[in-house]
Amino acid sequence: MELIGIAPRLHLLDFSVGQAYLWQDEGELTLIDAGWAGTADTTAAAVRAAGLDPDRLRRVVLTHCHRDHVGAAQELADRHGAEIIAHHLDAPVVRGAAPVPEPDLLDWEIPLYEHGLTVPEAPPTRVDREVGDGEDLGFGDGAVVVHTPGHTPGSMAVHLPRHGVLFTGDTVASVGDVTFGVFHVDRALARESMRALAELAPSVLCCGHGAPVVTDAAARLAAAAA
Repeated sequence: MELIGIAPRLHLLDFSVGQAYLWQDEGELTLIDAGWAGTADTTAAAVRAAGLDPDRLRRVVLTHCHRDHVGAAQELADRHGAEIIAHHLDAPVVRGAAPVPEPDLLDWEIPLYEHGLTVPEAPPTRVDREVGDGEDLGFGDGAVVVHTPGHTPGSMAVHLPRHGVLFTGDTVASVGDVTFGVFHVDRALARESMRALAELAPSVLCCGHGAPVVTDAAARLAAAAA
């Protein structure tokens, strides 16, 4: 694995099923999602290979409770002294105190979903800080929580308004082009969340699955949401 540059302060980690993003502030790093269980070594190695110090990791922000986003969070946080942040509605699932909510699958989603279950199950993971809509996350010159229920009850996006960057989690995908995500617990509610994200008009769109969108991101998200 390698750290793929998207912008001077923004990097991608691709786990083949799901991905994570690394944001760089002066003196500290923030990971948005954490990849699979068992990938902490390769993640740290990729950060080092890019000339960054994983011991500067200050927080791991989880966009939702699914295994391909939570998996390595606690191992990374324990090794490098980071806090783990999740929305308060998904935090019990992340901790293992509540079951992962079952998605309302369309027929064509079933084989994709079954393939995703080959990713190692995430262990119960601590949540150091529970957050809600509109809260400042303390990085990126004012990163803000945007609650996006539907994919899971506590799904959230992370918006960096001063940089035009939006991390959508799995509400939105960018496989081929910008599109509606899959495996939603409440598809209608997830569509409402996608429309709300489109109103933010990002210049850089970072989805949980698919390549980052750096060209015409706002227009492409708006078209998909419509």
